[in-house]
Amino acid sequence: MSSGITLVGLGPGGSQLWTRAAYELLTQADEVYLLTANHPAVGDIPGEIFDFDCRPECGSPEKMAAEVVRLGQRPEGVIFAVPGHPGLGDPLIPLIRQHAAAHNLPLKIVPGLSVIEPALAALGLDAPDHLQVTTAGQLANCYHPPLEPDRPALVTDITNAAQMVAIEQSLLNAYPGNFEVWLVQHIGTQQQQAWSCPLFLLAKQPDLNTLTTLYLPADRHAGFSAFQATIAHLRAPDGCPWDREQTHQSLRPYLLEETYEVLEALDAGDPAALAEELGDLLLQIVLHAQVAIDAGEFNMGQVIDHINRKLLRRHPHVFGDVVVNGVDDVTANWEAIKKAEKAANGQSEAPPSALDGLPPALPALAQALTVSKRAARVGFEWANIEGVLDKVIEEAREIVEADQPEQLESEIGDLLFSVVNLARWRNIDPESALRATNARFSRRFRQIEALAAARGQRLPDLSIEEMDALWEQAKHIERNGQ
Repeated sequence: MSSGITLVGLGPGGSQLWTRAAYELLTQADEVYLLTANHPAVGDIPGEIFDFDCRPECGSPEKMAAEVVRLGQRPEGVIFAVPGHPGLGDPLIPLIRQHAAAHNLPLKIVPGLSVIEPALAALGLDAPDHLQVTTAGQLANCYHPPLEPDRPALVTDITNAAQMVAIEQSLLNAYPGNFEVWLVQHIGTQQQQAWSCPLFLLAKQPDLNTLTTLYLPADRHAGFSAFQATIAHLRAPDGCPWDREQTHQSLRPYLLEETYEVLEALDAGDPAALAEELGDLLLQIVLHAQVAIDAGEFNMGQVIDHINRKLLRRHPHVFGDVVVNGVDDVTANWEAIKKAEKAANGQSEAPPSALDGLPPALPALAQALTVSKRAARVGFEWANIEGVLDKVIEEAREIVEADQPEQLESEIGDLLFSVVNLARWRNIDPESALRATNARFSRRFRQIEALAAARGQRLPDLSIEEMDALWEQAKHIERNGQ
């Protein structure tokens, strides 16, 4: 054998599943380097074996590929064996190809049987429609799995417990914790077995340092593409008359309504309600996108592409090499990047204002908070909170002194703005604070109505002193959970 790299597939299980070419190579080789020794066929390799799992200096795919190429430059070259077929899925293989090409190093592929068909056979499944296939190496490095939950999926080449922990964490970003998944081990051997478990117990299964394949059934209604298909059908000629008639403007009230219902669920601290209301809000977003598609304006891919590029661009401290020291640096970088974006788009002719781009449709409290924050970023800020408190007191006094309706409206607005500024200083969201107060007032008011009714009384018939006494009683009941 001369210098070069030979990539050979070990297949999905025992050596009886090796291809003829793989059998001849592996049984005659003096040494074989393995991606992992946690494979049922490894014991049938007669030559000396070297396990990359036991080489911490080759921990990353880049380092591993570089090491394979270094070994391949020896006069005797290198045989590098991987589970399954070396051309299917593992992200290491493209890296090896790139490194080998850069060094003008010959590279040969010796096929291995894919794990897909034997794994499905072990599960008693025919090949399902729209099957997705990914590898442990790909999935373990993902914060969110590259899978559509409404389509079945196989995760191949899981070789150790640490990988399974990372895979579980990734999958929980898209699937419910109690979702039933299937594991298959020892494919093609007498020890072959398949069993199911809930996703949240995946990393607690036994013997995870054995080559394992994971099967995820389709979660029928959980995929984003399937949801888009539902909306597209509603807008189609054979869909719903109401949905077909909608425009961006006609949908505007529903977008606002669903946004406020999301806020209500947030304020209630109800995760189930929040999940439902976020779904209703997502419906409005996808429906707007479908209206745009039908009008030839843009599609959902453009919407996602735009915001994804923006996030990548505005977080160079996460996706680039910029170093930050806390939230203030992040905010300063964000503003600098936004300014550069505007300049690149030809928006730098007029002197920029810190208040440029303020959404005019924001609710008044949210708008006041945004204005206050932006002014503070450029130094228009009190030196300490005492100045903020003094301003609140000053504005309250000016309300007392106002004697004209227009003046009174202006002074009340000034007081509200000052209170919002105070909330910002105390890291309180004024919208949430006021909503909580509204809910608290409503509960107590209903309570005093009930207390009066229990006495055979009506609130309009009571004096303010009597109602105030009932109010204090309602507060006491609420505090003591009676």
